[in-house]
Amino acid sequence: MFGGYEHPVLSLAKRLVNPLIIFFSLVVAAALEQQKFDGLHLLLGIFAFLLASQVFDGFGFFESSVSARGGHASYALNLLIAWLIVLVMLGAVGVLSGIIDDYNARVLLWWALITPLLLFTGHSLVRAYLELLRGRGNIRRSVIVGANELGRKLADRIHQQRSLMMRVEAFFDDRSGDRCENELKSVVFGGIDDVATYVAEHEIDQVYITLPMFNHPHVMDLVSSLRDTTASIYFVPDVFMFDPVQARLDNVNGIPVISVFETPLTGINAVHKRVFDMVAASLILLAIAPLMLLIAVLVKATSKGPVIFKQRRYGVDGDEILVYKFRSMSVCEDNQVVTQATQNDARVTRLGAILRRTSLDELPQFLNVLQGTMSIVGPRPHAVAHNEHYRKLIHGYMWRHKVKPGITGWAQINGYRGETDTIDKMEGRVIYDIAYLKSWSLWLDLTIIFKTMKLVLKDSKAY
Repeated sequence: MFGGYEHPVLSLAKRLVNPLIIFFSLVVAAALEQQKFDGLHLLLGIFAFLLASQVFDGFGFFESSVSARGGHASYALNLLIAWLIVLVMLGAVGVLSGIIDDYNARVLLWWALITPLLLFTGHSLVRAYLELLRGRGNIRRSVIVGANELGRKLADRIHQQRSLMMRVEAFFDDRSGDRCENELKSVVFGGIDDVATYVAEHEIDQVYITLPMFNHPHVMDLVSSLRDTTASIYFVPDVFMFDPVQARLDNVNGIPVISVFETPLTGINAVHKRVFDMVAASLILLAIAPLMLLIAVLVKATSKGPVIFKQRRYGVDGDEILVYKFRSMSVCEDNQVVTQATQNDARVTRLGAILRRTSLDELPQFLNVLQGTMSIVGPRPHAVAHNEHYRKLIHGYMWRHKVKPGITGWAQINGYRGETDTIDKMEGRVIYDIAYLKSWSLWLDLTIIFKTMKLVLKDSKAY
């Protein structure tokens, strides 16, 4: 894995492709010998699945290209070695337990022979799909701050490891002349003071800092200037002086990096979160469909205007999304200036007051969850106008956009639900949002959901 970021396809492939192929290969082997796939075969398949998930993960078959690993011969040898390790361990258990005599020897032989072929085919399909994604532009863009030997090596490793789905766009360094690596002089786009502007204008996803430690005051200034972007920041090789979010030690093909600021939803975590959101949102929508239909009828019957209010808000990485709500006001503001709802707000309809107090106006956002623009749990999305206002006043405000916005969140169950009419209240909300990023887990999401259900029944801060 590289710098905390791992494409979901690669993450799934690393954990599931090899053990699933090995299990499927056993089914095929039994079919070739016209043997019923019975309980004994199922037991062997499950044991092989669990064992292979551990053994094959250590070989890193998907992290780098075949050529980078030493060619097709080296790749094939590693594949056979990994499979042989699994077979030897399974055989040892089978012999020691005596259960091996209960299996058809020809089925086991077919299984041993066809599995490497199926594994090679599966790996090829995964790599082909990743290349297809690269061709479609589904790639992370990065810059390196530090035109030195370490920066050059880091760029070389990124280029070699195509499965990272990443490209280095530019280098930045205040040094010039003999102090700058000769190979990098032509690709240095500016000094450290130019990084934040370049990152914002060119939609850079990740920034790697390879400056020496004695430059730490400049590094601190650089990290501070990048807080108004959604770029992920990494220091190479190691510092923890930036109040890090999801900090963890990692490596790029052997070069150590430390995540300074990253989303918790990388790799398999992103898959877990998305699956949870889709399943939960689908079940909830099925359960509340009659209620939503009733609310829609009442909104239409009691006031003029659309049933659904759509407002532009910032989603993950600061991209604009449309958030759905049942209309609770007599106006639909989505302009450069948006006035937050206040207590006894004249714009709120009678029905709207009830919807807002009970949070029923938020129910259409489960459709946003199914669309993939929101999550059930995450920082609450603010109107675009509010984002542009508060990002200038609150240090690190944009960090909350490293995950999808949520219907409810950690801040909401800790007293920051409803109007944020002062800078202190918004700062408090941001503090809790960043704390959520630091400690995310599915268990935390479930905790927030249950506490939200209790809160909406008695909270007086929504209007």
